[in-house]
Amino acid sequence: MSRTLKFAAGAALALASAAACAQEVTLRMVSAFAENSYYVAHLQKWIAKVNAEGKGNLQINFIGGPKAIPTFEVGNAVKTGVVDLGFSTGAFYTNVMPEADFLKLTQVPIADQRKTGAFAAINELWNKKANMYYLGRVVENQPFHVYLTKRVDKPELTGLKIRITPVYRDFFQALGANVVTTPPGEVYTALERGVVDGYGWPIGGIFDLNWQEKTRFRIDPGFYDAEVSILVNLDKWKGLNPKQRAYLEKQMLALEAQNPTVWANYTKEETARQEKAGIQVIRFDAAGTKKYIDTAYDAGWATAYKVNPDFAKKLKTLTSK
Repeated sequence: MSRTLKFAAGAALALASAAACAQEVTLRMVSAFAENSYYVAHLQKWIAKVNAEGKGNLQINFIGGPKAIPTFEVGNAVKTGVVDLGFSTGAFYTNVMPEADFLKLTQVPIADQRKTGAFAAINELWNKKANMYYLGRVVENQPFHVYLTKRVDKPELTGLKIRITPVYRDFFQALGANVVTTPPGEVYTALERGVVDGYGWPIGGIFDLNWQEKTRFRIDPGFYDAEVSILVNLDKWKGLNPKQRAYLEKQMLALEAQNPTVWANYTKEETARQEKAGIQVIRFDAAGTKKYIDTAYDAGWATAYKVNPDFAKKLKTLTSK
């Protein structure tokens, strides 16, 4: 091959490589939460911003919620590359990543987790065990509560039947509850028929399911922190060019920066809405409150240490108050 032909071939290859690097990429995203939930409505605003500002670089195609991929399959879908991005909470993909449920126990905001090394530690493990890149946390400052049809006067649930998810199974059992597992769609009927005397749920969202109609009491203060995050298939993440990765991280940081204001306001709105619906607040004295919260975290961390003691110790050190 002549020198001229070699130069032309090299130039063509370089141009093709540059074009490939500059090519817009579209990432497919699913949510473990229903499309009509407040969480997803908040996410959709972010996706619109990402797409508007990312033309020619990166776009997100939101496929949908559980109708597209069942809630508890979203984690595996991200791991295997069926989708590129997943919007989920740790408790929904423990089948892929048991340690994901530990994130509910964090007591410092994601902004601080990025500074202390907690974020890096999460990503190191998620990369290794689940083929995921943990992009960031969308929901925080959303405590869980016990909601009841009967009043209690001390931090115990002895004799009560409480609907649970794995998030608070150990805590409620430590309080003496008889725990019952049912799909969210069956909780209303279970409350109506007295099959359960209450349930655990974050401060927001009970109106989406009409549970306020059968709920009389809420125990304050809340415990743990409802965590919802964005996960990226690790192979897809590595396949993005530096500009695309930097753009996605920039947009994620902008979204996280909204967390303190957005979720504090949402908590106030939902709390007022529950009060207006007639849900009464149960508060214990100082000693009772301390016992209640201590029991929650002692039970949560005890389980975490059984699952992965090394990571539990590291996360607790980096994220506890």
